Amino acid sequence: MSRASHLTETLPGLGRIVRRLSPYLRGHWRMLVASVLALLLATAAKLAEPWPLKFVIDAVVPAASGEPALAAIDPMRLLALCAGGLLLAVLTRAGFQYLATMGFALVGNRVLTKVRADLFAHLQSLSVGFHARSRAGDLTMRLIGDVGMLKETLVTAAMPLAANILIFVGMVSVMLWLNWQLALVALVPLPILFLLSRILTRRIRNISRTQRKRQGQLAATSTETLAGIRSVQALGLEDSNAKLFGGANDKDMAAGIKAARMAAGLERSVDLLAGVGLVLILWFGTLQVLSGRITPGDLLIFVSYLKHTFRPVRGYAKYVARLAKALAAGERVVALMDEEDAVRDREDARPAPAFDGALSFRSVSFSHADRNGVFDDLDIDIPAQQRVAIVGPSGSGKSTLVALLMRLHDPDDGQVCIDGIDLRDVTLSSLRQQIALVPQESLLVSGTILENLALGLTRTPSDAEADWALRVVGAEDFVAGMEGGLQAEVAERGASLSGGQRQRLSLARALLRETPILVLDEPTTGLDGNSEAQVAAAIEAAAQERTTLMVTHDLALATRCERVIVLGEDGLIQDGTPEALLASSGWFAAAHAAQTGKPPRAVAG
Repeated sequence: MSRASHLTETLPGLGRIVRRLSPYLRGHWRMLVASVLALLLATAAKLAEPWPLKFVIDAVVPAASGEPALAAIDPMRLLALCAGGLLLAVLTRAGFQYLATMGFALVGNRVLTKVRADLFAHLQSLSVGFHARSRAGDLTMRLIGDVGMLKETLVTAAMPLAANILIFVGMVSVMLWLNWQLALVALVPLPILFLLSRILTRRIRNISRTQRKRQGQLAATSTETLAGIRSVQALGLEDSNAKLFGGANDKDMAAGIKAARMAAGLERSVDLLAGVGLVLILWFGTLQVLSGRITPGDLLIFVSYLKHTFRPVRGYAKYVARLAKALAAGERVVALMDEEDAVRDREDARPAPAFDGALSFRSVSFSHADRNGVFDDLDIDIPAQQRVAIVGPSGSGKSTLVALLMRLHDPDDGQVCIDGIDLRDVTLSSLRQQIALVPQESLLVSGTILENLALGLTRTPSDAEADWALRVVGAEDFVAGMEGGLQAEVAERGASLSGGQRQRLSLARALLRETPILVLDEPTTGLDGNSEAQVAAAIEAAAQERTTLMVTHDLALATRCERVIVLGEDGLIQDGTPEALLASSGWFAAAHAAQTGKPPRAVAG
């Protein structure tokens, strides 16, 4: 079995990684071919290095030499020629190795930089259901750490290993050409090394794959802890989280030590068996020289080559743990790239026209992967510019309804339409450009107030436009009170602002989007009474002349809308004006009374 097939067999997944990433090599073939050619020339120069010394020895010992032509050459001239030849071979090898290393490094970095960019774009296209099932820290580990490991390993491990394999093949070929019997004697330890490396590589590979997964879990745990550090400290979870992290960290350390011990054992085994091969060569090679079958220079070639013949195996032993980790990382990257749980544009999707904002859910059925049907044959029609509250018990599908409208999910059956157009018939970007979302957790980033208002806009609003939007939602005063006003710095995730301030900035940004549809997801959750009143007033201002869907558990806030839709386990259970629902004996009236402590108010007339 060839060395290449051994690598492929002992490191499964390599073929899949190569096939998946090979399209990224398009456009880099010239540099890749040039790098391979440089590597071949460097290998040829490496093979030529011992030959000048062979000629010198064979000429110096003419009695044992089979090269009478060399004996006829002036010794000093021959010495000068051989010294020059050796210097030329060394310089040639160094130059071509440099070119090959740089070429492979450039191709590898360019390819994997593109892979990382595409992986990030793919991550953003995956459905919210996929992200709900995944851990953000592990995904970040794949995007940054795993791709980075592939880039680093390509230059520091894979490239030297490829060079050593070429040298191995070349040297074995020359040794067989010089004296095949002596070559076979020299290569006696190789089958033992093959079996040993096969066994240990499989174990190291399994350890490395488990270790890489555990490192992804560590990244996920640390990300979740640091993201919720306020709650962690408030609940006194530091010690328990530290113990959880420390236990996983210790297991990772133990696995790393075990893999390193196996790799070190393999490397030392190579050294030992290489020594055995050298002893065999010296013994049988000297006998061949004394019998006149080979020259002393030939024996020198064998000894020199034998030292380098075992170098690929030693290099493989040295880099096996790193290669195993890199291939485990590559498997994780490719698995994520091949993840199909994404909402995509159809091939015939067209840009959406300017919508009026009439919404229709026509016989919609939908199920999450981890639960039975959320909706079954749901029918809802919402006229343009109507303000609608979506309420109901937890798990009834309120946020799912909004996600279907924004095509964060696609229905299993039925249609979701705007102005009678199936959302799957228009491009995602043109659809979402016409919907403004104010999420429960306001999306704010480290930057200025103005930069945060511009998030999601095609251009940065002018100061006048920003002031208008802030004034409409009642945020003008608190922004003006900040040092720098619109240029005031906001901490990451808006940590320097109160909850009410963050929500009003999100509403101001929604105003600046000038979309026909406004979606609000629990806009007053976690706010105190004063902030809640300010945000409620801002919502009414932002909702003017827009179709507005507001998902909320605050039923008092829901009564400020023109219409209330109540979802339950059986889908749509109530639909009407707040006054009509309060006057009925259904879920809304009972829940409103329980929440506010007031009896349902009768409808006038």
